[in-house]
Amino acid sequence: MLQNEFPPPVVPQEPIFITMFGSFQLRWGDLIVEDSGSRAHKLWSVLEYLVAFRNKDISHIELQEALWGDSETDNFANTLKSLIYRIRTLLTNSGLPMAKDLIVYKRGIYSWNNNVDTVVDCEVFEDLIKKASGPNMPNQRRIELYQKALALYKGDFLPNSAYEPWVIPLSTYYHNLYLKCVRETVGLLRDSERYDEIIPICEAANIVEPFDEAVHEALIHAWVTQGSFQKALEHYEYVSKLFYQELGVKPSNRLRSIYRDIIKTVSHVETDMDIIKEDLRETILASNSFYCEYEVFKNIYRLEARSAARTGRSAFLALLTLSTQDQQIPDLKLLNLGMESLLKTICESLRRNDVVSRFSATQYVLMLMSLTCESGQTVLNRIITKFQKHYPHIPLLIHSNLQPLDPIICPFHSEPPSDSCKL
Repeated sequence: MLQNEFPPPVVPQEPIFITMFGSFQLRWGDLIVEDSGSRAHKLWSVLEYLVAFRNKDISHIELQEALWGDSETDNFANTLKSLIYRIRTLLTNSGLPMAKDLIVYKRGIYSWNNNVDTVVDCEVFEDLIKKASGPNMPNQRRIELYQKALALYKGDFLPNSAYEPWVIPLSTYYHNLYLKCVRETVGLLRDSERYDEIIPICEAANIVEPFDEAVHEALIHAWVTQGSFQKALEHYEYVSKLFYQELGVKPSNRLRSIYRDIIKTVSHVETDMDIIKEDLRETILASNSFYCEYEVFKNIYRLEARSAARTGRSAFLALLTLSTQDQQIPDLKLLNLGMESLLKTICESLRRNDVVSRFSATQYVLMLMSLTCESGQTVLNRIITKFQKHYPHIPLLIHSNLQPLDPIICPFHSEPPSDSCKL
């Protein structure tokens, strides 16, 4: 039966703690009641809605519109009464002594009983950030408040109800507030040179939001300041691959600039030649062509161009581009499959001294050493034929372009031999 009047205040021995971030959970002492996400979705949705808007009165019409939308529901009032009854039964059977008093009803209005001491993580989270953003707050105190807020964010708001229309705007709001909190905290920690504390914050944020470049940049910068150059380089390569595969874009110019700075820094921090040689040495099992980031590829190209001006050794630059049959950019799922398969084909078809890098979302750039124009074109044709043979289920075209490397001519040296390959 539904109550017709508000119940008297309920004073349990300690508050009920309710989690909305990462999952929905009620905790009272050692007792935990949570949504497993497997059954009774509407039951949990009603409970979640009443908690999320616990500081307002909610009519049965509002509940119907929020949770059922435009769908026709016969005798909705009775359906809702049944759900409220089932919620109370669930909470009672779980051992909550105040279970029957948590949801109150009066004259067609439902609400969470705020006479029960209730602590909700998203409310505390928002309150901590507001306090930390206040004027005249010492930086150390701001950091403490922000860090407490970050510790509460275990994941996005009500993930098991993520597609409910009423959840989407709240989830977006808290998600953006979390990222703002991350950036503010990282900025304050960076000003205090507390880089070791930045790393775990950014690593956690990357799980919640893998496409925020500012967070990746802060993490890479923190690793560099800690001397963890290899971790910084590996993370850049991870970000570069992630952005290509999921978004079809390159990392920003700023992030690539940081990558170049890391490479320059690494080359100046070690003085033991044996360590440097060991770091540079490739495994003897490396039998395929050399794949590298484009920033590294550019340096190799420039070095080879300088050498070609002096020795006259030939080298060719090739570009392989994937497209659909009608010359369009493939959708991301097909593009990722095609690019991964094409890279495997390229590496299996080239020699160990050839170099390959990803130039754009749809392109690989190759540097082919000591070839003629004709043999270079033969290599590209072999790659295309092998790709079509091994991956006939991938309906993509490969377009190729081949140009001779342009030697960098020192003004004090003589002109290099002319290249006879005209494309």
